[in-house]
Amino acid sequence: MIYTVTFNPSLDYIVSVEDFKLGITNRTSSELMLPGGKGINVSTVLGNLGIENTALGFAAGFTGEEIIRQVEHMGIRSDFIMVPDGISRINLKLKSIDGTEINGCGPEISEAAVAELMEKLEVLGEEDVLVLAGSIPSSMPDDIYRRILKRLQGRGVTAVVDATKDLLLNVLEYRPFLVKPNNHELGEIFQVELWDRKSVVSYARKLQEMGAQNVLVSMAGEGAVLAAQNGTVYETPAPEGTLVNGVGAGDSMVAGFLAGWMEKQDFRHAFYMGVSAGSASAFSERLATREEIKHIYVQMTGK
Repeated sequence: MIYTVTFNPSLDYIVSVEDFKLGITNRTSSELMLPGGKGINVSTVLGNLGIENTALGFAAGFTGEEIIRQVEHMGIRSDFIMVPDGISRINLKLKSIDGTEINGCGPEISEAAVAELMEKLEVLGEEDVLVLAGSIPSSMPDDIYRRILKRLQGRGVTAVVDATKDLLLNVLEYRPFLVKPNNHELGEIFQVELWDRKSVVSYARKLQEMGAQNVLVSMAGEGAVLAAQNGTVYETPAPEGTLVNGVGAGDSMVAGFLAGWMEKQDFRHAFYMGVSAGSASAFSERLATREEIKHIYVQMTGK
């Protein structure tokens, strides 16, 4: 079973505003409200690919209830912990101005709630996959990813981590199966700027030397790079297509990679499934469907 954890889920309110102007009332030309957060996005695309998984995390208030309702409506198993203080986030995504977002803070997470999550993770063992993805609320301990992987050490759990800076660096000693920074996040770790695939390779290998088994680096329009544990480096430019909505593309890449790996245990196949899923989401109003992913996979690989 694949389990995803979203520590700070959200309702993503995705809107388009024609000719947006500051200081006046703007009206939307399109609206979409979806459950968001990196782990939930991974769960959604896995579900679209027909892979059963369970979404875990924290939720609060009426927004938390709506997140859970929408997740379950999509056919995804959920086991969220409802916390009493605050409300889950509403994140505003202004689609017509690419990259413009206003993200909420999220609820207060108590030590008791963290302990409850730890108890839920006790069931994980051999052949289970755990995806830890995204930011954490400010009320949570900043070593929470490390604490989780330390607790699961030696159980044969396949760990996937999609996080930034210390959240990522703190877990490398536990040799996660996959980490997925983007090129800017990878550059931030090593205090360099990485703009092309060639420059990414040596720093992806540095993360391997620090403990990561496989390093998948997303690069938006520049494509992607995979430094695989078999010593091979895979890279590809981005497939052709029109960017519609970049929200969740990196999370879709994680889901596609996992789906490909579970299908064939082949790094090349997993890599192209990841790139296909990430690109399909970027080219769509919503997260990628199986058909959209398959279409791009065939376009990239010829089969």
